[in-house]
Amino acid sequence: MSGDTITHEAAATAAQPTGKHETPFTQSRAARELGLRRSEFDLAVHLGHIRTLPDEGGGGRRVARTEIERLRAQKGFPEALRERVTAVGTAGATKVMEVTAARFTRLARLGLVVPVHFYLNRYRAVVWLYLTDELKDFASDAKNTDLLNRSLPGNLREQLEAGVDLRPRNWRGRHLGFLLRRAEDPWERAAAVASLLDPFQVSDIVGDPYERAHLNRFRQLPPAHGAPASPAARLAERITTAQDADEIEWLRADLARAVDEARNHCPAPRPAPRPARPEHPAGAERPRGLLGRFFGRST
Repeated sequence: MSGDTITHEAAATAAQPTGKHETPFTQSRAARELGLRRSEFDLAVHLGHIRTLPDEGGGGRRVARTEIERLRAQKGFPEALRERVTAVGTAGATKVMEVTAARFTRLARLGLVVPVHFYLNRYRAVVWLYLTDELKDFASDAKNTDLLNRSLPGNLREQLEAGVDLRPRNWRGRHLGFLLRRAEDPWERAAAVASLLDPFQVSDIVGDPYERAHLNRFRQLPPAHGAPASPAARLAERITTAQDADEIEWLRADLARAVDEARNHCPAPRPAPRPARPEHPAGAERPRGLLGRFFGRST
């Protein structure tokens, strides 16, 4: 996904017949059926515009053919669907909102517009992306006229001077909402919360190793950015992991509550206990070892 608005031709595909063709589509095939690039499709799923199903064969999530038909039947398809997932970077946002890049960056750092995605460019700089529809709504709201055209209020300027930047935290909040929408099990909901905490925090809250292992089965990590332990990977980890003390405490409390609910719903699996070795009563003959078989004595 680039920082500018993406436009392209929709793929023209015929509706699939029923009967033996009811097998759900893979996500790549579903994207082609809807005329979306894969990045656009992923964002549509992230935002809840496209419903997916778990693959019973364990091959990732799929899209039912009825869901494809539902989307195709919507007014304005496919342009309307594509517009809902169009995201732009700072350069595109300044055009949409008709403000300078400096003004837009200040609004974003203050959390007044919320990023929907990010990536690292080849210079390891963070590129934040924003939904065009949300930018249009912000710019068209009369309550925001002064924020777009006048000097910012003193309290906002003080926050900027203090170095406030709510973009990473706001992205994390949005990402958590996405994970919670997809969660179909109490352990998955707990894992969604755990995904924003570092492993030490999770270990502190979930002390039982079997519960922690079960939780990690459902934990979904964001896509990798660069090789493990590389500067790019460390930067991405700082963005995707809670950093502020109050945010960490809030997530810790949520994780403890979610794990407790999951534990009550269905305890984490544990290995079966090893059977106890039989004891021999006093005076009973002990089983003879290999040497005892030949020399008539126990070994």
